[in-house]
Amino acid sequence: MNRYYGMIFYLFLGFSSQVIFAQIEPRSNPIKDGKESLWKGFKRYDFKYNTKEARLIVPTNPLPSSPWIWRARFPGWHTEADSILVSEGFHLAYINTNKQFGSPKAMKIWDDFYNFLTTELKLHEKVSLVGVSRGGLFIYNWAKRNPNKVACIYAEAPVCDLKSWPAGFGKSDGNKKEWETLKKEYGFASDKEAKSYTNNPIDNLEALAAAKIPILHMVGLNDKIVPVDENTLTLIDNYIRLGGIATVVPCTQGKQTQKGHHFNIETPQTVVDFIKYHSLQYLPLEASNYHQERNGIQNSHIKFERYKKGTVAFLGGSITKNRGWRDSICKYLETRFKETKFKFIGAGIPSMGSTPSAFRLERDVLSKGTIDLLFVEAAVNDAINKRSTDEQIRAMEGVVRHTKKANSDVDIIIMHFVDPYKIKSYNKGLEPVVITNHNKIAAHYEIPTINLAKEVTDRINNKEFTWKDDFKNLHPSPFGQGIYANSIIRFLNNSFSSHIDNDDKILSNTLPEKFEQNSYDKGSLIDVSTADRVKGWRIDPMWNPNDGTRTRPNYVNVPMLIGDTPRSTLNLKFEGNTVGIAIASGKDAGTIEYRIDKKEWTTLNLFGNWGKNLHNPRYITLAAGLTKEAHELEIRIADTKDPRSAGNACRIRYFFVNRN
Repeated sequence: MNRYYGMIFYLFLGFSSQVIFAQIEPRSNPIKDGKESLWKGFKRYDFKYNTKEARLIVPTNPLPSSPWIWRARFPGWHTEADSILVSEGFHLAYINTNKQFGSPKAMKIWDDFYNFLTTELKLHEKVSLVGVSRGGLFIYNWAKRNPNKVACIYAEAPVCDLKSWPAGFGKSDGNKKEWETLKKEYGFASDKEAKSYTNNPIDNLEALAAAKIPILHMVGLNDKIVPVDENTLTLIDNYIRLGGIATVVPCTQGKQTQKGHHFNIETPQTVVDFIKYHSLQYLPLEASNYHQERNGIQNSHIKFERYKKGTVAFLGGSITKNRGWRDSICKYLETRFKETKFKFIGAGIPSMGSTPSAFRLERDVLSKGTIDLLFVEAAVNDAINKRSTDEQIRAMEGVVRHTKKANSDVDIIIMHFVDPYKIKSYNKGLEPVVITNHNKIAAHYEIPTINLAKEVTDRINNKEFTWKDDFKNLHPSPFGQGIYANSIIRFLNNSFSSHIDNDDKILSNTLPEKFEQNSYDKGSLIDVSTADRVKGWRIDPMWNPNDGTRTRPNYVNVPMLIGDTPRSTLNLKFEGNTVGIAIASGKDAGTIEYRIDKKEWTTLNLFGNWGKNLHNPRYITLAAGLTKEAHELEIRIADTKDPRSAGNACRIRYFFVNRN
């Protein structure tokens, strides 16, 4: 099902039905070589497909993944429901196999036509079949051999047993000429052989019933040509006994002509609702259901559209750092605003959540210039790093408030990426705590959110794709990156769809009162050289472990304050309500003891889950909620260490402080 998203991407970019041709290579484009006309105001294409006359009606605004109706016989008969469905985004297809009565040879043509429409034109894998009169032979014979390709079946006065019509072996008068044609088409040598044929629509319905393909028939009770009890009622009775889902609507109002075979469809909307309900359940979910627009991003829209300049920053962890969705967003913005000169800032660092973001924001983002649009994500690492609720709220508010203090016009979008723990939580009916916490800040500051964790969970449950085979990891596969990109692009496309008028102005946002008084809205990094009364510690100006263990960017070949001997001590004087250390925690990480303002010592094990394979960057908050005055931090290397550790090392890349 992964191919859905290629089509969706084109739709996001605002293209119309012409996209259907962009999917076809020139060598296999019979539609382009056909005749274009209008059908009820919609584009109609008549063309040859493998020598057969075919047609396709294209909706003005196709639904995502292009659901479609396939007509068998009489494409101009009772088209009220067809036209409504096309107006609502369905394609309508037809191929002329009229004199073949649903024979095996006709079914081979249908198979090829289906493959063409779904493979080359990217129509949906599940089709809604529509058959009128003898069209019943086609739709049921094809559905029985392809139950996994059928969304639902709708039929009007359908032929369900060739012995009834055209043979006329029962109550029907039949049609001798058509009967002779049918026998030749099927290869029946005699009437006796035809009577023993056991693959009529009324026969062998087990696979359809097992697949729970829903059926709706509209019939005339006085039909003398295709008697209802020999056809519809027999089929429906057989189908229900097998556990199939079926509905029959007798049409009794208006004129009944052609011996009761022609009758008015009293409720075409019933047909529309039936097909829509059973087709659209197979479509990908609507991405905008997972977006909270709130105050939106109109300021950046005006800047990009009117002033032709824009600075866009991406703040997050490894999923933000690695190539994928972020590149797609940059390309989208450059395509959407062709005359705009963009500056893109990639501030993703692996393993970093909201706390590191709050304190490195100034260095990695705000120092680069005025930010117009900021994408921020921390839901994955905040959960994996087991940040407390207080820290998640304080840090996310710190990012938002600090950014808005630097530029009151800035637009911010908070995203929630997915991981297996979030999927489990949602499947238990619970919102992950980290998402609840980040949403509190988004709501307080009226910031848009894109909940990709919930969207991916719901799409997996909707059987659009699987985690194992498609998305694969919290570091998404290229397919998973496409899911992220498509959803974010959908949000941006909706946000940028409104017209910018001359009197539209950039609005400076007044900051509300703090949500959390101790939020990290003045976070900054402190150089390790500011430590004093250092005993037993040293600064390595170009630290590199050279031990075969992996490192992270900005945590190798940089200054590092190192203590690895028990009882080595240092002091740091600072002003602020929060203090911490940013360290590289490797396989020799030790244990430290620390205290604030000569109070009791606290012991902290620095050895982490990745210690054996990685010198992992960790931002460790040592104290928060301090008073607004000068403080002193003391750190010493403990005598003890984690039994898994190969040493007693503490390597500090930065101190971090939330200033008063």
